Amino acid sequence: MARKVLNRKELRAENEAAEASGAAKKKVTKKKTTKRKSRKKAAAEVRLKAFWGIFNQSLKRVAVYDYAQRKAAQKKADELTNSSKSPHFVQLVKEVIEEA
Repeated sequence: MARKVLNRKELRAENEAAEASGAAKKKVTKKKTTKRKSRKKAAAEVRLKAFWGIFNQSLKRVAVYDYAQRKAAQKKADELTNSSKSPHFVQLVKEVIEEA
C-alpha cells in the first residue's frame, strides 16, 4: 500500500482548514503531578566494636585483643617479631556487632 506523503505546507493547510470548520477543537488539560514515594530503604544502623589486631608481614591477622589491652597486644607483637623472622605489628580493627 502506498501512503500519500505530504510536505509541511500541505499539512499546515489541512490543519488550518480543519480549525476553520471547527472539527478539530480540542481541550488541553494539564495533568496534576503527584510526588512519588521514595522506595529507598532506610539504612540499618551498624554498630562496630574496636579491637587491637596483631598482623604479620603478609597482613594476616595472628591475634586479637580488646581495645583496653593495647599494652598486652604490643607486647605480644614484640614477642612474635623477636621469635620469628618476619615483623609483626599492632593495628586497630573494627568489627560489626550482630545483635540477636
